[in-house]
Amino acid sequence: MDVLGAILYTTLALIIILDPLLSVPIFVSMTKGKSDREVSREAGIAIGVAGVLMYVFLFGNFVIFETLGITLATFQVAGGIFLFILGMQETLGITIGTMRKPESSASVIIGTPLLCGPGTITTVLLFAKEFGIPIVAIASALSLAVCWLTLRYASLIQRLLGETVTDVMGKVLGMLVAAIAVKIIVSGIQALV
Repeated sequence: MDVLGAILYTTLALIIILDPLLSVPIFVSMTKGKSDREVSREAGIAIGVAGVLMYVFLFGNFVIFETLGITLATFQVAGGIFLFILGMQETLGITIGTMRKPESSASVIIGTPLLCGPGTITTVLLFAKEFGIPIVAIASALSLAVCWLTLRYASLIQRLLGETVTDVMGKVLGMLVAAIAVKIIVSGIQALV
């Protein structure tokens, strides 16, 4: 795969994993009544939180793994299973366990765990191994830019698409997440064997 193709593939995959549409109704309700400037600021903080986490794991993954004694193959299998569960939850509209909501602003809650959770971190690590850190760094920046635009214009998107379309798109993206997870699990098992 050429460099441009690799950047495009990783960017699209990261957008699917980050799933900014899932955050649209939550972001709209949490920023209701705020000015455009405040909405832009909240969107920026959310993307900043997600971006910091993505880049910390992108550039520090091997140090983290060596410190904890984890191999990439075991992380692939564990992360793939978790990613599969997230995809199933989104597609089926079910919740496994309960999500703790810390006392913090909307932007932090959306930045993590909604945008950048374990699934995103796993994907960033695996893509770094497959395509190299520079390509994933570029793809991360592009996907975060798409997420910022989605959050910044969340109220407009929700009005245009309506709740039904947003819900259907979230379910389709959930299936794509599950499919990516299966590929990650298979690669991890192959590496372990």
